[in-house]
Amino acid sequence: MSDATSSTDSTTGLEQGPGFDDITRDIADVPAVEVITTVAVHLMSAAAVNLGLAEGGEDQKDLDEARKLIQALAGLITASATEISSFHAAPLRDGLKSLQLAFREASVVPDEPGQGPGEKYTGPVYG
Repeated sequence: MSDATSSTDSTTGLEQGPGFDDITRDIADVPAVEVITTVAVHLMSAAAVNLGLAEGGEDQKDLDEARKLIQALAGLITASATEISSFHAAPLRDGLKSLQLAFREASVVPDEPGQGPGEKYTGPVYG
């Protein structure tokens, strides 16, 4: 990535961030596989927090939000797996399965096999 320059606004004296042209040039240099895996890791992290698996645990637990994040993650992994190769897709699939199982375990009334978050893309997930 190239270094984005920042400037100081002469009217406010506040430093501004990089300009749009700098940002778009930088993102163009990032390989697609890196963008996809980065997004997947962000979805995984957010889902783990909403499953209560992070520091703070039960205080941050929100299974409705976790379901949405896991569903999005499953769609992303399924749609991009052939594009990013099994080298990158396999660990993402493993992480997804772990989240799906954690969701099932965290649910008071677990979904039927095949009905859990992301299972319309992955098929039923068993422990």
